[in-house]
Amino acid sequence: MTGPCSDKRTCRFCGGSDMEVFLDLGFSPPSNFFLREDDLNRGERHYPLRAYVCSACHLVQADIFEAPEALFSNDYAYFSSYSTQWLAHARAYVQMAIPRFNLGTDSLVVEIASNDGYLLQNFLPHAIPVLGIEPAANCAAVARDTRKVPTIERFFNVETARHVVEEFGRADLIIGNNVLAHVPHIGAFADGLAIALKERGVITMEFPHLLRQIEENQFDTIYHEHFSYLSLLAVRGIFAKSGLDLFDVEELPTHGGSLRIFAGLSSAGRTPSESVRRVLAEETAAGLAERRGYLGFAERARRVKFDLLSFLLEARAAGKTVAAYGAPAKGNTLLNYCGIRDDLLAFTVDMNPHKQGRYLPGSHLRIDPPDRIFAEKPDYVLILPWNLRDEICRQMAGIGAWGGKFVVAIPQLEIIS
Repeated sequence: MTGPCSDKRTCRFCGGSDMEVFLDLGFSPPSNFFLREDDLNRGERHYPLRAYVCSACHLVQADIFEAPEALFSNDYAYFSSYSTQWLAHARAYVQMAIPRFNLGTDSLVVEIASNDGYLLQNFLPHAIPVLGIEPAANCAAVARDTRKVPTIERFFNVETARHVVEEFGRADLIIGNNVLAHVPHIGAFADGLAIALKERGVITMEFPHLLRQIEENQFDTIYHEHFSYLSLLAVRGIFAKSGLDLFDVEELPTHGGSLRIFAGLSSAGRTPSESVRRVLAEETAAGLAERRGYLGFAERARRVKFDLLSFLLEARAAGKTVAAYGAPAKGNTLLNYCGIRDDLLAFTVDMNPHKQGRYLPGSHLRIDPPDRIFAEKPDYVLILPWNLRDEICRQMAGIGAWGGKFVVAIPQLEIIS
């Protein structure tokens, strides 16, 4: 593996001391610390961005430099509702969950990290009681005031789980989409799930699949807000320690390849599906339970860096203009790892009005509405949220009128005519 690691670390879940760096992305600011104009002349905090794997429990993790309270504050700029693809994913989930889990007016559905109520709003027309748990006050306010989704402003942990049980009762269904990676104390989080769940209740959690991240070279999904990078092998062990069993899993295309796990209390006695056995076998065969599964990841990341920089330098030398589309956290990891600033990228755009007018951390690219692309007509548009490339290519198809082309950097550099 690459990168020296002389300082001793212990695993945040199991306490194991055999931790090894397998990817070092240098120094980077937190990816969701978007800047205002007044911030541009102030120093930014940059921290090491490295991924470690624990040889005992196989949990991949990054260092914690900022407390969750700082990362997910009242000024949190990520709102789930600005991706039509993600909204459709949420609607499809609810259409699946209601009949599968036999949910009705006497049920309780709880979503952890419910953001702006984008998912829970779909239960309301069915008169199914819901509760959102969201630490970012601005997101929670939109959920309550705009979408009429009952939401409490808290981080989820054992204390919050007990509060939910006392005030609302135990849940028939607990949902957590792309929250498990954001949890620094993942064992205590799982303990809270077990406390808040009914005896025959179900937990579903979605998270980017570590196996796909490695196979598809998705190194940009590593950033400081993501404390863990998850395999089914690791999650099974984490949940088991809290008295939770995984009984099913689905592989999803979202975020470049995700898992949706289904879990319940061990006392419910559910039999794991063939899908659970198959995914565990696939991860084992790929070496995620040993050192060999992580070899080569750092070199593939470097290749992306070199290829992207070569493309941008050649475009600049030829007098071509390159702009970016999107202001996702993963894009900030890519730009800061590559050392890209406004000398190589002119600007970026994003549909989220909460990000418009701000600047990307590190690179200081200004974020404008998407219509700036059509006003300035760049020769190339680099798509930073590559997981939404099809959606973005459809939205911005008009760039072909002046010969504009799309570019993606991951898993490898590709120019889309």
